[in-house]
Amino acid sequence: MTSSLESTRRRLTKRQADTVRRLAEATLAELRETGYADLTVRNVAARAGVAPATAYTYFSSKNHLVAEVFWRRLHDLPSAADDDRAPVDRVGAVLRDTVGLVVAEPEFAAACTAALLGTDPDVAHLRVRVGLEIRQRLEAALGPGHRPAVLSALEFAWAGALMHAGSGVSSYAQIADGLVATAEMILKGAE
Repeated sequence: MTSSLESTRRRLTKRQADTVRRLAEATLAELRETGYADLTVRNVAARAGVAPATAYTYFSSKNHLVAEVFWRRLHDLPSAADDDRAPVDRVGAVLRDTVGLVVAEPEFAAACTAALLGTDPDVAHLRVRVGLEIRQRLEAALGPGHRPAVLSALEFAWAGALMHAGSGVSSYAQIADGLVATAEMILKGAE
């Protein structure tokens, strides 16, 4: 099922999927204009041209909105497993692509950090989905026969790098190169 017809709360009709898509687009536009601190479900709903009650039918909070947008963007990335590059190059592509989701949009990046660490049950569900999506992408990029410890190390590196950038220690643009270098070390050590 494509992410456009799926929501964390329920399966969607095409009309509902269009509403959710408009809310997701409005979330990004609102973040760009006002930032995370001033983001509200009510303002996103107004920008999307839907009633606030309708928005709350799909999203329980602003963190839920932001986490959903991140998950949808992640889910819709092309797979790196469908090519004949070496595993280290495929893994590097996965890491660059996933970090690339937030590099160009600092407000979205900051919002993702705050949202994905939130306590909202709908966000917790999305955190699991994001983690599974990253795991599947890395696993596919590694190909058959990889050691489970290598996959775990790559997952920890990815999560740690995002936390590093989210805490302001380095930028999201800076962590992409560091993540790829870390992946190369992990994979070289696994040989």
